[in-house]
Amino acid sequence: MPPIVSIVGKSKSGKTTLVEKLIPELKRRGYRIGTIKHAHHGFTLDQKGKDSARHRAAGADAVIVSSPHTLAMVRNQSEESIESLAIFLNDMDLVIVEGFKGMDQPKIEVCRSDNHKSPITPPPTQLIAFVSDMDVFVEVPRFGLEEIERIADMIETKFLQPG
Repeated sequence: MPPIVSIVGKSKSGKTTLVEKLIPELKRRGYRIGTIKHAHHGFTLDQKGKDSARHRAAGADAVIVSSPHTLAMVRNQSEESIESLAIFLNDMDLVIVEGFKGMDQPKIEVCRSDNHKSPITPPPTQLIAFVSDMDVFVEVPRFGLEEIERIADMIETKFLQPG
């Protein structure tokens, strides 16, 4: 199973923006990156009237849609652990998770002063870095919102290099 790093923070903290910037930097370094996004309000992948939606409406518990360049799966089940979801990404070098702040995984917290007065502060044993434009004391490496190369360096050193 590939290493897993969760990007956590309050709503509108910049989690997605950080993930969007980290992926190309890590890809540029030659790594295969998979992501898992926590959609706590639910989502719809297959569109009404399309064959995949019709398969689900007929009672299929899981539907995979495959095209020459894309693969997607929709499955009816309760929310799984990150590890059970990451099995689908076992050929990746790293899995970046957005959200799942309640799961027991290494976490990078993002906090922006525009939208928040304080961080969510995950348990100290899980927090591996703090990304913010705020002057907050944390006992882990701190990065600015635009220090993508330095954040990628930390991830690479901690999770992707042997030893």
